[in-house]
Parts: sequence; C-alpha cells; structure tokens
Amino acid sequence: MSTDPAPAAPAVAAPPARPGLVATYRRLWPYLWPHGRPDLQRRVFLAFGLLIVAKFVTMVTPFTFKWATDALVAMTDPKAASGVPGAAVPTGLLAAPMLLIGLYGLSRILMAGLTQVRDGLFAKVAMHAVRRLALQTFEHMHRLSLRFHLERKTGGLTRVLERGRGGIEELSRLMVLTLVPTIVEFLLVIGVLAYEFDWIYSVVVFVMVAAYLAFTWKATQWRIEIRRRMNNSDTDANTKAVDSLLNFETVKYFGAELREAERYDVSMAKYEKASTQTYVSLAVLNAGQAVIFTIGMTVVMWLAARDIMAGRTTLGGFVLVNTMLVQLSMPLNFMGMIYREIKQALIDIDDMFQILHRNPEIADRPDALPLAVSDGVVRFEDVRFAYDPARPILKGVSFEVPAGRTVAIVGPSGAGKSTLSRLLFRFYEPQGGRILIDGQDISRVRQASLRAAIGMVPQDTVLFNDTIGYNIRYGRWDATPAEVRAAAALAQIDRFISALPEGYDTPVGERGLKLSGGEKQRVAIARTILKGPPILVLDEATSALDSFTEREIQDALDTVSQGRTTLVIAHRLSTVVNADEIIVLDKGVIVERGDHATLLERNGVYASLWSRQREADAALEILQRSEAALPLPKERPALVPEPVPAA
Repeated sequence: MSTDPAPAAPAVAAPPARPGLVATYRRLWPYLWPHGRPDLQRRVFLAFGLLIVAKFVTMVTPFTFKWATDALVAMTDPKAASGVPGAAVPTGLLAAPMLLIGLYGLSRILMAGLTQVRDGLFAKVAMHAVRRLALQTFEHMHRLSLRFHLERKTGGLTRVLERGRGGIEELSRLMVLTLVPTIVEFLLVIGVLAYEFDWIYSVVVFVMVAAYLAFTWKATQWRIEIRRRMNNSDTDANTKAVDSLLNFETVKYFGAELREAERYDVSMAKYEKASTQTYVSLAVLNAGQAVIFTIGMTVVMWLAARDIMAGRTTLGGFVLVNTMLVQLSMPLNFMGMIYREIKQALIDIDDMFQILHRNPEIADRPDALPLAVSDGVVRFEDVRFAYDPARPILKGVSFEVPAGRTVAIVGPSGAGKSTLSRLLFRFYEPQGGRILIDGQDISRVRQASLRAAIGMVPQDTVLFNDTIGYNIRYGRWDATPAEVRAAAALAQIDRFISALPEGYDTPVGERGLKLSGGEKQRVAIARTILKGPPILVLDEATSALDSFTEREIQDALDTVSQGRTTLVIAHRLSTVVNADEIIVLDKGVIVERGDHATLLERNGVYASLWSRQREADAALEILQRSEAALPLPKERPALVPEPVPAA
C-alpha cells in the first residue's frame, strides 16, 4: 500500500515554466558524473552494474521457488510432473527439494545484499553532488547584491538551500535506486512471462501496470493539492505558535492568552480538516491500487490455472507467476509517493538553480585591479543614487574625507546618510558620479580589496552564534590570542570578558542576544580594531544606546578613529561635535558644512537639529530625575526592569 511520509514542507507554488525531469537531470549530470573524480565515476558504473545483476537475481528467485515446488510435487506424485514441458526442473534436482529451498533463500539474501551494496556505492556519488551544488549555491548567495538579500527573507533563502539539497538527494535516490530498477524489473517480468508461458500473460500484466500507473498519477495529482492545503495550514499554525511564544512577555503584558489560543485554534482547525482529507484520499489511492493490481493478478493466476489443467505447465508455474507479481507489487505500491516526491524535488532543485543562475548586480570588471591605499583619502564626486528611479535618494553629493581626518554626515531620517556607506562598500552602484579612494574609482577595483581597506561599526551589531573570541577574531582570522585581547582592551571590553567564567570562550547566543547593546557594540569595535583598516565608517554606532553607555562607547570610538580616515554617519549630534568637518544632508543634497561651532553660529539646519536634541535630552534628564526622586506606590509594580545578569 502507498504510505505518506511525515508532513512535508509546504509545496512551492510552481511557476508556469518549470523544467521537466529530463531538463533537470541534464542540469544535474555534471554533478552526478563528476569530472576529475574517477573514483566516483567508477562508483556510478558499479552501481548500475549491480542494479542489473540484482534485477536478474530478482528474476531467478521466483524460479527457485518454482523448482522447489515442482520437486516437492514430483516426490509426492512423480506422475504429476512427468512429461510436462513446463516443469523444466533439472533431473538431478528433482530429488533435492531442500537444496532448492536453500537456493531460494540464498537468492533472496543475494538480491537484498546486492541492492544494499548498490545503494551504498551510489550514496557517495549523490551526496558529493549535493555537497558541490549546495556549496556553489551558498557561495553564489554571498556574491549576490544587498538588494537581492533585502528583497528576500533570509529564512526563505536558507529553506531554498535546504530544500534544494534534499531535492537532489531525493531525486537521485528515487530515480536511480527506485524508479529505474522498477522499470528494469517490469521489462524483465514482461519478457519472462512471454518466454515461459504465453504472450497473453505479458499483455495482461502490461495493461494492469498501465492502468495502475494511470490511476496512481490521477489520484496523486488530486492528493497533491490536498497536501498543499494541509502543509500551508500546518505552516500557518506553526508560525502563529512561534510568533506567540517569541512574544511571550507581550502576551502577558496585555493578558492576551485566550486571544492567542483562539488564533492558534483557527489554524489548527484548518489543519485538522485538510489532514483528514489527506488520510481519506490516501485510503482511496490505496484501495484503487489494490483493486487494479488484484484484478490483474487474478487474471494471470486464472490463465496459469487454465494451463495447468491443460497440461501445459506445472503447479510450479502457478507459483512462479504469483511470486513474480508479488515482487513487482512492492515497488509499484510506492509509485504515488515517488511521483509526488519527484515532482516536489524538481521544484526544489529548480528554485536552487534559479538563484544559482541569477547574476550578481555588483560584479568586478575583468580588468579590475586591487585597491592600493596609501593615504586613505575618500572622495565623493557628484554622486547620484536611487533605490527606485521614481524616488531619488542622493542628488549630486560631493565631499572629501582627508587622510587621517574625521568627517561626520548628519541630517534628518531619510536624508540618505546610510546610503553613502552602502555605496562606499559597493553594495550598490551610483547611477551618476563616482567615489574615489586615493584617486582610484572604486567601481574599477576588486571588491574584496575595497572591503578589506574599510572597517565598519554599524548601528545594529549582529554577532555570530558562537563565542566572544570567535566574533572578535572575525575581523582578522589569523590574529593571535594576544592580539584579540589587545583589541578587546582598546574597545574597553577586555575586563568584562575576563570576568566571565568562560572568558573569551563564552557563547554570545543567537544574534548576540546574551550580551547587552553596549557589550555587543564593544565587540564590534574590537573586531574592527583587529581588522586594522586605514578607512573607518561609523554608521550611527551609538544611536541605539542610552546616554551613559553612549559616552563610554564614544570614548572607545575616538580611540579607534585616531590616525584613520573616518566617516561618521550620526543621528545624535553630541557624538560628532569633535569632527573635523560636519556635513548636513537633507533630502539628498548637502545644505550645510563646517565644524560644530561654525554651524551653530550660522543658526541654520544644524543649529535647529542641535537645539531640538538638547531640549529632548534635557526633558529626558528631568523626567529620569523626577522618577528617581518619587517613590513608587506599593500596590503598583516597578516600571524599571530588574537588572539582567551578565552573560
């Protein structure tokens, strides 16, 4: 009977032009037949050779059963087997039914052993293809542009990679280890029946298998849509559960447990309905397959019984056709699952190839040279850029960051400040103008050398789910432990790390959630110090921190910036008062520039922004002092969260 595996991942909505089985195998062939790996090529030959041998042994097994049956009949009633052309039992074996039974058992063991050896041999070939293609796709994902990654969910990309790996493995296993052997066995059965008995046997089996496959295909098409609804409802229920549990505290704050339970139950009700339909459709599929196969087997057995009564074959012939069809029924039972899984595998592999065949938006030119940094002068010349042509972000921005100096970019939200850093890193290409480093147009240099020369301390520091030491060493992988500690000391975090029980081997958790915002920021600073770049970009590195932590982090940043060409993108103006030049950006154009004192004297946009922030900071300070001075009522819980233990 057909069986359903555990609930599969949601079926991907198939676009109109999905490649078929042949086209997909043509894509996969360079990976399944790896050039330069004769050991794997030999495995392919051996696997297919064992496939053929195993199927011939499979055909011999029913004959040993037939011979044993005829031998037993001959011993009990010699006249029953004498003179019958269909007996075809070697004379010497008629008196040895036990030997024939042993031969039957040996052939079954050999059949199973050859099949397992074949599967084991081909497994390395299939998994090597999975590894190569997955690695190639993973590397290509890193070469794709920032725009591509912003438009796609990271979880979605990892699922494409995961499903693509599974699709290659599944397609290789189902095609090479299941479908092809089943086709070979079917052809051998047709040939044996025509040779041993009559062509009418072959016709009956052929019609039976054709009807079986047609019904399986039709029923599976119907079931795929039902399973898609079941998987979608399962995903929806799982998403709601995860979202609710991740926001456990928010649910408690608003007493929304009942509302969350009701939302979850609505999704589970849909899953219940679709899942019930899935099991009902599976029952219909199994019943239809059983009816078709049983009718075909009954007709063949009726033909065999007729030939026995007519004296054209023996009782062993009746056993032979029955055994052959029973053996054939086992792979046929999985045809519905094979069809469904192959179809899903083709979709998953195509999704992976679509990413693999997507060209990077930013690519090095064929004649690109490494960036040669001498002084580290950064210059923007009439730079124009828009994420969307209908909404320009930068409208002819020109400025220079002299060697070893600090230039700050400030302005209201949406002015285009962070876009400057993305263009400097070549995450995007400007539509007009150019960006120079020591007179070299960065669009004409290699991206790897460009990014090696620039250090970044972002606003939102995301750490790898590894140790503190790993995250700091990420700045320069060949750094020694002493250099890692020295960088941490300059970032003012060495004492904190040393006080932890595991020190630099302390795990930071997913996205660094075991560390506070200030601690994560210091790790990012230490990482950049260890990298030692001649050019430094600080992209609102302290805007998400409280005032006390901001002052501490700013001291560390001032230390890092000494002697480096530094571009500071700031939201809080208090962090840039010591910059050599402050550039005020508004609506994609430079409206003011100068040092802090000069800009205040002009009483323009910068002075207005400064005044508003001072007023906001003063109001916040008064509020904090008043809350600290007034005791809270006993019946009201404290609004200030309890201190979180250090990670």
